[in-house]
Amino acid sequence: MTAAARKSGSLAPDFIRRLEAASNRPAIQPEDAAAYLTDWRGMLSAHNAVVVRPGSTEEVAKIVRICAEARVPIVPQGGNTGLTGGSIPYENEAAVLLSLGRMNKVRAVDALNYAMTVEAGCILQTLQKVAEDADRLFPLSLGAEGSCQIGGNLSTNAGGVAVLKYGNARDLVLGLEVVLPDGSIWDGLRGLRKDNTGYDLKQLFLGAEGTLGVITAAVLKLFPKPRDKRTAYVALRDLEAAIELLVRMRAATGDQVASFEYLPRICMQMALDHIPGTSDPMAQVYDHYALIEVSRTADEDAGFAEHVEAALGKAIEDGLVIDAVVAQSQAQAAMFWKIRDSMAEAQKEEGPAIRHDVAVPVSSIPAFYREAKKRVHARLPEARIHGFGHVGDGNLHYNIAPPRGMDAKVFLALMGELNAIVHDCVAEHHGSISAEHGIGRLRRDELPRYKSEVELALMRKLKAALDPLSIMNPGKVI
Repeated sequence: MTAAARKSGSLAPDFIRRLEAASNRPAIQPEDAAAYLTDWRGMLSAHNAVVVRPGSTEEVAKIVRICAEARVPIVPQGGNTGLTGGSIPYENEAAVLLSLGRMNKVRAVDALNYAMTVEAGCILQTLQKVAEDADRLFPLSLGAEGSCQIGGNLSTNAGGVAVLKYGNARDLVLGLEVVLPDGSIWDGLRGLRKDNTGYDLKQLFLGAEGTLGVITAAVLKLFPKPRDKRTAYVALRDLEAAIELLVRMRAATGDQVASFEYLPRICMQMALDHIPGTSDPMAQVYDHYALIEVSRTADEDAGFAEHVEAALGKAIEDGLVIDAVVAQSQAQAAMFWKIRDSMAEAQKEEGPAIRHDVAVPVSSIPAFYREAKKRVHARLPEARIHGFGHVGDGNLHYNIAPPRGMDAKVFLALMGELNAIVHDCVAEHHGSISAEHGIGRLRRDELPRYKSEVELALMRKLKAALDPLSIMNPGKVI
């Protein structure tokens, strides 16, 4: 950072005034910016960053050029719902936090091309509604959709509950607009499904967590709006039964399973205990559950419902499923989903936990779950395993809570050991230590243990080529 840009470890007033002129509004000083400078879990915070809130791509470009000239770090942020600290500056880093919430325009909806062009600060739930109003579907769906922003979703390659049918965030993008680390603007807002003219540049920025540039707008894929949905809450014999049931449901419905979520009772009970408006779908308590949604774009037809119910009935006959409730209304289906969507909030209310967002091949989920639990209990007997999530695409949120009565500080001091236990087990099953939450700050130092030096070298070369001054979200991911 140049001397002109800093003053006693903070950003100099003259530098901040230049930022304010570029964004056409006052900056938020660190002492007033706790909502921006503290992560959702309350684990990470910054003290020396100022917050600027541009309202256009041109304003973002001006801010980036000012920061590049002064070599001041830039930390892009969407809705601040991330779980690995990727959008929070380091504690004493004199940085510019670039909040994109004012860039919230839907620039165009092209229903015939099944696409819409949107700015990075658009709330995900708003985009779902825009698509619905155009008789289309934007399928990205996750628990934070009422506050997360699409730019953050794309920068972290968010997953969510519909990956099984529609793919991750990167699969839902046709084009991007990006402000590069030198302040130039790359306009790649093309609504094309076929463009074979060289490198697919947009993929460099999807999942890069703002380390290579700032996503300011995107062309998103839309899909036909589902006309017929069936949502079922089922009690399972065990986790192996979940995988077998997934296979059967995909076959029985012509591969129309949109979501397949696994919930052990310990996780479901947390939602029932802490989240108002939740209730148990079943009269009896079971150990294992799945939440299943199948959908199709054809009009409602009794035959489709019969296929779903017949598949569940056969699974009951064969002992895979112990009990099942098929939602009879949208309200009942919403109640089922409220239990699942509130898992993160329920765990937060429950108390401290060491969280893991991992992926293994779907067929390996039961073996991984058992082996990781065995190893965790060998180190910490009676630790409570909160393992749940998107088993349809191989993604588990494998979280560990302390034994009842254990001091929180003593428990959290074991984080490094327990992370290594779980992640080593993931690696042995040819998995990933981050399925959908990204690397950010939380997993950065673990990455070299699980990625090859060739992969890491390629990532470093890309970073050096695009961001030679290392001002874009420095210290994150790599």
